[in-house]
Amino acid sequence: MNFSFSIENWYALSSGLSNKTDWHLWSKQSNHNWNLPLPKPIKIPMMQARRMSEPSRLAVEVGLELIENEHIDLAIFTSRHGELERTYRILSTLNQNTEISPTDFALSVHNTAAGLLTIIAKQTIPITSLSANVDGFQQGLLEALPILHQTNKKVLLIDFDGKIPDIYQTLIKPTIPAYAIGYILTKGNQFNCQNIEKTSTVYQTDYPQSLAFLHAYLNKQQQFTLQGSLQNWQWILNA
Repeated sequence: MNFSFSIENWYALSSGLSNKTDWHLWSKQSNHNWNLPLPKPIKIPMMQARRMSEPSRLAVEVGLELIENEHIDLAIFTSRHGELERTYRILSTLNQNTEISPTDFALSVHNTAAGLLTIIAKQTIPITSLSANVDGFQQGLLEALPILHQTNKKVLLIDFDGKIPDIYQTLIKPTIPAYAIGYILTKGNQFNCQNIEKTSTVYQTDYPQSLAFLHAYLNKQQQFTLQGSLQNWQWILNA
């Protein structure tokens, strides 16, 4: 499998990282304090932001920033864990034989962030929401390809995740507490990618794929390999 695309724009939010300048500085540092506060939403109305989980709030804020004054043909949201914190809260409530919060119930589905983006933006954008273990970002790119092969089409891809509840941390290794990274993708050959067999040399293994990709992109890495579940992904930057 071999494919290519170009990036028209990007935006990201995480702990202590609220603009592109912050992220460029992050990409040049050897470590980052992921315990810093998360950025406060600017574009999401306060009443709606209060009901949203941290990861969805970040994802929607990133989406609103990127689609402003843009025509998007498809929005793809990828998240390994989705609304895991909210789902765990529901399960804990059921275990205690108490009533479930209507807000938790309504906003516990995996496509919560995708749906909220279209509602808040008041745009009827076709959307899809994916989960593919550690390969979510890569599978999101593959989902975008049929649209990108057409002429003058733009795809918004947002990868995001939140904190892992303590009870799951024996099974899931937490990396970044909460983040959201968005890209506006277009047809082109700025980046080429192909799947390869598992190798020992991979780029930024402590980061989720989308974050490792951003790190390589900002550092203008000409060639790098991202870690996948059953295979790896080899990237070449042509610009």
